[in-house]
Parts: sequence; C-alpha cells; structure tokens
Amino acid sequence: MKAVILAGGIGTRLWPLSRKHAPKQFQKLAHNEKTMLQQTVERISFLNNEDIFIATNREFVEEVKKQLPDIPIENIIAEPALRDTATCIGYAAMRLSINSPDDVMAIIYADHLVKDPHEFQNKLLAAEKVANKQKTLNIIEVRARFPNVNLGYVQVGEKIEKIDGNDIYEFKKFTEKPDLETAKAFIENGDYLWNTGMYVWRIDTILEKYKKHLPDTYEKLMKIKKSIGSDAENEVIKKEYSSCEKISIDYAIMEKVDSSKVKIIPAEFGWSDVGTWESIHDELVGKPDENVINAKNITIDTKGSLIRTSNPDKIIATVGLNNIVVVDTPDALLICPKKRSQDVKKIVEALKNEEKYL
Repeated sequence: MKAVILAGGIGTRLWPLSRKHAPKQFQKLAHNEKTMLQQTVERISFLNNEDIFIATNREFVEEVKKQLPDIPIENIIAEPALRDTATCIGYAAMRLSINSPDDVMAIIYADHLVKDPHEFQNKLLAAEKVANKQKTLNIIEVRARFPNVNLGYVQVGEKIEKIDGNDIYEFKKFTEKPDLETAKAFIENGDYLWNTGMYVWRIDTILEKYKKHLPDTYEKLMKIKKSIGSDAENEVIKKEYSSCEKISIDYAIMEKVDSSKVKIIPAEFGWSDVGTWESIHDELVGKPDENVINAKNITIDTKGSLIRTSNPDKIIATVGLNNIVVVDTPDALLICPKKRSQDVKKIVEALKNEEKYL
C-alpha cells in the first residue's frame, strides 16, 4: 500500500494560529508535542517511509522536509497551484502510477485527529483487501455523533461482507455540508456517516474513473506524465496543472460513479477533522464545561472555553467566561463564542487585503 497524505490546505477557521504560510497541519495542536503532519505519519508507521507520500503546496515543501526528514525527498509531491482535491489526488495517482500502477493507494489528511491509531491501521488494511479484491472505491467513514453542518455525509446501505472482523457496507449517496435541519434528520435516520475523505483504491482503478468522469483533467495529467524526465517537465506541469478544473474529488468523481463501485467501511477510532476551535475543544475535554488551556492562566468562573497563547511568559486571565475561544499570537488576538468559531473564516476573508495578518 502507498499512502498519500494531503498537506496543502490553509485551515482558515483556525486563524490566527493557522496562517497562509504556516497552516494547521504544521502546527502543534491537541496538546501534542508533534505537529498534525508528524502525528499523521506516525499513525501509518506500519508502512515503510518509501511508501509514504506527501502532497503539498510548493511553498510548503521546505517545511515538510524539515518536519519529516525520514521521508524521501522524491516522495514530496509539490502542487504548483491550488486546484482542490480532485486535481491534487489525480496528480498524486498519476505520479504513483509511473512505478506502481497496480498498487493500492490510501488518501489521508494531515490535519485530522485520530485517537486510536491501531484501529485506524486495521481499517486501512481491510480497505486495501477490498480494493484489491473488488477494484472498488472504498471510503473509511465514522459515525455522525451530532448534526455537524461543516462536514459531508454518506448514506450507507446493506452490509455485504466482513473482512478480518470489519463490516463492509453498500454505498447509497453523498450529501455535501447539509443545512442544520437536514443534518438533524440524518442523525435521526441513523444510516448516515460523516464523510472523512479517507479513500482507499487501486491506482489504476481511480485513474480509470478520472478518464471517464473528469476527462479534461485526466488528459492534462497524461500530458504531464509524458513530460516527466524531459527538459520541458517543469513548464508542462505548471501549465497543465494550473489549468485543471478547481473541484473537489467528491463532486468530480465520487458523486458520479456507479454506487455499486463504492464500498463503505464504518470505523470508530476517535476521528475529528479539527476544523474549528470548537471541534478542538470538544475533542480534548471529558465534559463540555471543561476548559482547554495552553497558557499561563488565571481563570475565575470560566467554563467550557479554549484559551491559548504563543507567548509562554504571558498570563491570560479570564473572569466569568462561558464557552469562549481566546487565541493569542504575536500579531493577532481572537475572541469569539465557541459556537461561532466556524465564522473565523469570515475574518480571514475580511483580511484579504492585509497580507501580513494572513
């Protein structure tokens, strides 16, 4: 198995810690001494370093090298432009197909939290067997615990088999980021799972789907493939990649394929996309009214809040705060209700002309 870790996102909802030039995957979150990217690689330590690939933006390549010195440099797949997950994943599949067209590849995100790495590995290996046996597109999904409007959902069908103790289900349909009432209905229905975006498939299988459902991008990827090793390689990569349609893998491929060609592997390994300060708080506490504090602090009558500063000598003092986010960095301070932490991305949008704060 080859694992492709996607590490090119910006993480705007975790501003001001996550920035354009230092996004969340390169930060230490969740009370861990390792960055999110380092934790992700550690999570798949059952693979050889030669089988682990990092897909990231070109400007992050040096940071990836710094954080992951044991990953071969040639395994860092640099995106010349931000063209969303369909182009990124297709590009990675094309690169891997040069030497390993029949291998299975797993798509993993560098900015996700997984509390049970052993169960995570178990699901990956089960999905690998399904991919080799049935040549299907397989998704590792988790139970929807509450009506989250920031995530996609998948509806599962009947259980069709069991592999090494893991149940494999039919796939019915995707729903991308529903409104609150729809999300509540999904939770009540009981047969919807959160879409983690963790895919496992054969390299040749997914490239066939690109050829059928995203032919223009496929054609551009094949042009790039032909140029590899030539004097024109860099020029062709920049031109063709940058002109690919900007679209997610879910919209471009997964929503178009025959549902019988998709299999769902439910999992319970403590997953979170830690996309907001609220989600980070919720994943780190045992009870909702507990605080998550990463700072010298004095807290009086403060409950359910997240408080952190990048300055180890700075005291953060709070009185009477309930469910508030306080994030202090050298050049910015965020204070907002925890329930509205998803709206932090609006701050980033408002700062689009203030480059030094992004």
